[in-house]
Amino acid sequence: MAFSLVRRISRSLRTVTASRLMSNVPENTVYGGPKPQNPNQRVTLTQLRQKHKKGEAITVVTAYDYPSAVQVDRAGIDVCLVGDSASMVVHGHDTTLPISLDEMLVHCRAVARGAKRPLLVGDLPFGAYESSTIQAVDSAVRVLKEGGMDAIKLEGGSPSRITAARSIVEAGIAVMGHVGLTPQAISVLGGFRPQGRNIASAVKVVETAMALQEAGCFSVVLECVPPPVAAAATSALHIPTIGIGAGPFCSGQVLVYHDLLGMMQHPHHAKVTPKFCKQYAQVGEVINKALLEYKEEVSKHSFPGPFHSPYKISSNDLNGFLSELQKLGLDEAASAAAASAEKMESSASLSSQ
Repeated sequence: MAFSLVRRISRSLRTVTASRLMSNVPENTVYGGPKPQNPNQRVTLTQLRQKHKKGEAITVVTAYDYPSAVQVDRAGIDVCLVGDSASMVVHGHDTTLPISLDEMLVHCRAVARGAKRPLLVGDLPFGAYESSTIQAVDSAVRVLKEGGMDAIKLEGGSPSRITAARSIVEAGIAVMGHVGLTPQAISVLGGFRPQGRNIASAVKVVETAMALQEAGCFSVVLECVPPPVAAAATSALHIPTIGIGAGPFCSGQVLVYHDLLGMMQHPHHAKVTPKFCKQYAQVGEVINKALLEYKEEVSKHSFPGPFHSPYKISSNDLNGFLSELQKLGLDEAASAAAASAEKMESSASLSSQ
């Protein structure tokens, strides 16, 4: 009896000890309790900082709809940017200026449904943050609340843009900066012109990137600047730089989905595809070929054939259907139905041989 009691006490002590040890296990989250890291979880700013600290390159690709977001997700890309470049590659404009915040939010929501792993960053379009810090914060809040994004990106490094970035960060929203060629400023820049190609411009790129870092940005895009300028900015910052047309010395790279896949064959898109973009595929040619084959098969009545006409009606029901058509005085319709059934049966027999 005493021995049994000792055993029960011993088991209780072991349970208590195990519980206490369990309570000392480090927790990944405040509320979730200790659990292993799931590789399919959303990429976080902490993970990006860790990659940057280790010198591992950060991958960024744009996406504008559900299908492209799913592909970016499946490829294991770190950051998915819903860029205002949608204005050009999706809506067919010559610049990024026409797209509105409401249109951007539609793209953001579609991407958020498709990309479950990458950090999601939504562009603030032209006209959505220039008027005041209140407008900037309100627009950023909408991108997170209505668009389902994790962070926002804004262009430029003027004092008002730096103030806007700081205000958005202070509102609790992560911000990615963007310097160098800033497409929303082509009115001032005189077109899509590279930046940092003389002393004053190069110094400005570095100083602007540092100012955005000081404002609290977690990363800065460097667009269309010479590689030495990008290398200098990357060295001067302790946050990641993401290059696009800025050479290989940035912390990571971003390309537009349609550009890197070679999707665009129309002269308009040839005009807006940047010189710095490497096309990793010629998807546009595959699409064109498929559409031409589809057109040809439909024109020759070879599509759809039996295999792509899967829905059947039994012989008894077909005869009953023909009888009802005849009762309605639709003899020609009955003849057409009977002839089509005979033809499909004949085609199916040929296909099976």
